[in-house]
Amino acid sequence: MQQQVTQCCVMEPGSVRMPDDIGSTVPRRQLGRLLRQFRNEAGVTLDAAAEALEYSRQKIWRLECGQGSVRVLDVKAMCELYGVSPEMTEAMRGLAAETKSKGWWHAYGDAVPNWFELYVGLESAAAHLREYGENLIPGLLQTRAYALGLFRPTSRLSIEERERAVEVRLQRQTLLTRRLPQPPHLDAVLSEAVLRRVVGGPTVMSEQLVRLLEASELPNVSVRIVPLAAGPHPGAVAGSFVLLDFPATKGGRAAPEPSVVYSESLTGALYLDKPDELRAYEDVWKGLDALALGQADSRDMIKRIVGEMRHD
Repeated sequence: MQQQVTQCCVMEPGSVRMPDDIGSTVPRRQLGRLLRQFRNEAGVTLDAAAEALEYSRQKIWRLECGQGSVRVLDVKAMCELYGVSPEMTEAMRGLAAETKSKGWWHAYGDAVPNWFELYVGLESAAAHLREYGENLIPGLLQTRAYALGLFRPTSRLSIEERERAVEVRLQRQTLLTRRLPQPPHLDAVLSEAVLRRVVGGPTVMSEQLVRLLEASELPNVSVRIVPLAAGPHPGAVAGSFVLLDFPATKGGRAAPEPSVVYSESLTGALYLDKPDELRAYEDVWKGLDALALGQADSRDMIKRIVGEMRHD
């Protein structure tokens, strides 16, 4: 659902050349790529689509290039013409709603903010997730009790809203064990401080660490720890983030969607997809990969900390 797509389309004859960062908003780019992909897979030309939908050829071309916001009704009509599945159509309609957003930042909502709905779709579509946790256990690996323990007593959310937010998080976790499509590979690198920061009390925390051990046994999940003894490192400056890499399109006939960096803050979420931004986070990840313990040593550290908590 996003990404950096510089010069995403060949310019139409006689059109004015626009800057390379046209449609820089992540949802617009992703939606445009998906619309173009499904049109091509359906064997529908631009002219044929324009005639069937009673649109101008230029309008369809602009939508596919990610220029401007997209109406949900337009997405629905194009998906019907191209024979897109109901599930994918619904996801693309959600993207269409996101194309009206200005800039990268998305204001917080209640239990499930709009900006996070976009991330959930990205996460579901990814083939590889590389997540660094500087402060907390990643949502895909949290227990219910740990997730609930993250809410402060002064939280403005009601008990029902907190429960609903946690349910969304637990539902997201099913993608790691889904059968179809193939589950993504999750490489989680965590600061040792995350393991020692008690959330919800020693019992809740020890159960959370056991959950980490169980998850690390999945064939598509890797959990590694950066020890505090490693000292300062770029990850401590960058903070928690996720690098999302996407699979090749159906049949491998086109390049995969460009990668995206996702990072949360107190008041929203940031989606980064420009080449220099991606390179910066790739460099941080390489540094973390070099500092992190191997999987076996990481498991041993987690077990030691569980033992310490249970004997306190």
